[in-house]
Amino acid sequence: MDNALSPLLAKRLCAAGHQAVHLRDLSMQGAPDLEVFSLAAREERVLVSADADFAALLALRDAAKPSLILLRGRPKRPSAQAEFLLSNLPAFEDALEAGAVVVLEESRIRVRRLPFGIRG
Repeated sequence: MDNALSPLLAKRLCAAGHQAVHLRDLSMQGAPDLEVFSLAAREERVLVSADADFAALLALRDAAKPSLILLRGRPKRPSAQAEFLLSNLPAFEDALEAGAVVVLEESRIRVRRLPFGIRG
């Protein structure tokens, strides 16, 4: 979970049985995005963010991991965000395992397999 989202969202995901951790819990709130990517890939985690910059950086990395869930137009309260994410997770969980970017919006879910970087 990156700094664009509340640590309470990570706690709600943990309470639902997922191994979620917020960057603040790791004292990484000021870490560069590439360092966050490296950690997520190394620990086989899925990044959850509201920051669209992560998707752009994934494209530039041209890698299949880490997967990313991008919450767009999301509910504002962490409890509502958790409910929103958890209720939709079964629809794209397999894609995340394989490597994907999932854009989760109120009215739709978009899944794009990784890698999707720019190729020359």
